[in-house]
Amino acid sequence: MNLTSPSFDANGRIPDRFTCKGADISPELRLGGFPVETAALVLTMDDPDAPGGTWDHWVAFDITPDEMIPEDVGDLGTSGVNSWQRTGYGGPCPPSGVHRYYFKVYALDAALGLAEGATKDDVLSAAQDHILEVATLMGTFGT
Repeated sequence: MNLTSPSFDANGRIPDRFTCKGADISPELRLGGFPVETAALVLTMDDPDAPGGTWDHWVAFDITPDEMIPEDVGDLGTSGVNSWQRTGYGGPCPPSGVHRYYFKVYALDAALGLAEGATKDDVLSAAQDHILEVATLMGTFGT
């Protein structure tokens, strides 16, 4: 399974429009090579370089497997809660320095059926026995 974006290169800088310095919209993501048994996807985006520990920017689950997640997608599957205690995408906004942002897509053999607002930990715990494959895309951003 693979995960890419026409919005930024792997390991490259995430453009301002996808961050708090710009429109703070989600980038386009492209997926491919799903396992045949894929029934649902989970998407997370986090910053492991945040001063207080990993900061969750985006959590979505029970996403219908598709080859593209459009730019500025809005609702996507069922929304989990990010570290701002909001649902939906929250772009990079580091207080200082350059941070790494990891987009991860998990292919699952079943939908999770959790309620909207579940945390990343809740989602990944429920997904644990259903993960078929994981794809990762990392981008950077700094002030």
